Amino acid sequence: MKTCRFVPVKGEMQSRLTATESRADEPAYGIIENNRVFGLQDPFGTQRRSDESWELSGVRLLAPTQPSKIVCVGRNYAEHAAELGNEVPKEPLIFLKPPSAILAPEEPIVLTPQSQRVDYEGELAVVIGKRCRRVEENEDVRRYIFGYTCLNDVTARDLQKKDVQFTRAKGFDTFCPVGPWIETSLDLKQARVETLVNGARRQSAQVTQMIFPVEMLVRWISHVMTLNPGDLIATGTPSGIGPLSARDVVEVTVTGIGTLRNPVWAN
Repeated sequence: MKTCRFVPVKGEMQSRLTATESRADEPAYGIIENNRVFGLQDPFGTQRRSDESWELSGVRLLAPTQPSKIVCVGRNYAEHAAELGNEVPKEPLIFLKPPSAILAPEEPIVLTPQSQRVDYEGELAVVIGKRCRRVEENEDVRRYIFGYTCLNDVTARDLQKKDVQFTRAKGFDTFCPVGPWIETSLDLKQARVETLVNGARRQSAQVTQMIFPVEMLVRWISHVMTLNPGDLIATGTPSGIGPLSARDVVEVTVTGIGTLRNPVWAN
């Protein structure tokens, strides 16, 4: 099942989702089926579906979740650690991106004048579906996972090296494109992360190449902080990172999910 956030932009009648819910021309959640978007209430709870629907081509997709936090995992592919001259970590290396960095599909990544090198980092992201705290070893982690989406951990590489810690380099507005939707059923053994810039493939790796797999990451992070419905875990980027320039178009694809596409603008 593909779950999205959207705004109708053309074509079909602008009516109310329900008598008391927000207008259909305001942001709403939906389920995508056969190229139509059906209204969805309480996506992380009851998942009540509306009878109203719109053509997928007649809506603007927003970032598919509004997280309270974005937990990112660094150096989770051995070849990426090597290309930056770092050792493979013995336990997950985590950092946070602010929710204000979230960017919708097709919206522009805006380069900051504070940096001379801004890189793409294509990743698989986990979307939490249930409050998650101190998951025990014998618990099934999958019950806490709502689904998966594509994420671009845009990074000001020179600032990352200068500052040592990652907050500024990772935290600029527009530096966390997410989408295009959440896929609630994904075969991680078959999933591959790929990044294209202007149509040229720059990154490609199987998800199974991650040092710390998804279920281990969710369990480990839950012992550090409480994860809330809608929160994102960015699971790390493969090797092949590189700089972006104004007028580039960057695409992150995860097999079984789809493609997150964003143009790049100068500030």
